[in-house]
Amino acid sequence: MKFNFSKWHGLGNDFVIVNGLEEKIDNYNEVAIKVCDRNFGIGADGLVVILPSQIADFEMRIFNSDGSEAEMCGNVTRCIARYVFEYGLTNKKKITLETKAGIIKPELIFIDNVLSTIRVDMGEPRLKRGEIPMTGTENEQVINESLLVDGAEYRITCVSMGNPHCILFVDDITSIDLCDLGSKIETHATFPRKTNVEFVQVLNKQKLRMRVWERGAGITMACGTGACATLVAAVLNGKTDRQATVELDGGELLIEWGLDNHIYMSGPAVEVFRGQYL
Repeated sequence: MKFNFSKWHGLGNDFVIVNGLEEKIDNYNEVAIKVCDRNFGIGADGLVVILPSQIADFEMRIFNSDGSEAEMCGNVTRCIARYVFEYGLTNKKKITLETKAGIIKPELIFIDNVLSTIRVDMGEPRLKRGEIPMTGTENEQVINESLLVDGAEYRITCVSMGNPHCILFVDDITSIDLCDLGSKIETHATFPRKTNVEFVQVLNKQKLRMRVWERGAGITMACGTGACATLVAAVLNGKTDRQATVELDGGELLIEWGLDNHIYMSGPAVEVFRGQYL
């Protein structure tokens, strides 16, 4: 099976993007595992396929490096917006993308005809246990709640941005064993569909430092939906203003929780190389 691809990243969160309008892949799940392998494949956190949509400009399907399908990904949304514009699939600067989490709306922001940033309307955060999803009373919110992991207690706040996030505020982010604790929380019984896990150190009212363990991918350099969920959690816990910069391993994102209850994410998207997978 051969197909053309383009490798992109958003703050180091990297993806193999395939134009499904022209290329055919038989089994997305199996192919994702192969192409995302960093030793025997192209290497990426995920495989993303652009497809036609009857309800948006394009459909975006996202497959993690373990072959599982993700509902949404903020970083790749920015990459797809720039891809479809620069590859001539659309001349729109405001684009609609169909995802498993609903319609997402990225916008290319130009200053003096030079792309400055990509701002994405990520929709409204979902705060109820049943929406995340989590076990327990469906209509309850999870704000600074206790979670036991191997006998130790952690305080968690949980948010869905179309995909589940569990946020933990810590005093020193460098002291966290991201792989060990992240993987245990991801697969904790309280999360029936597993969860992304964000560890967050509050630097001030306008800046957060975040590291992430991504569901289905492990440690990644950035997570756009995670940054959005982190700001929501910080506001709910009285730790930041409704607009803040989130510093990730791969760089910074500006996150805003608007008065319309929508979350807006602004950041870069970079093409690395193009090729053909054999």
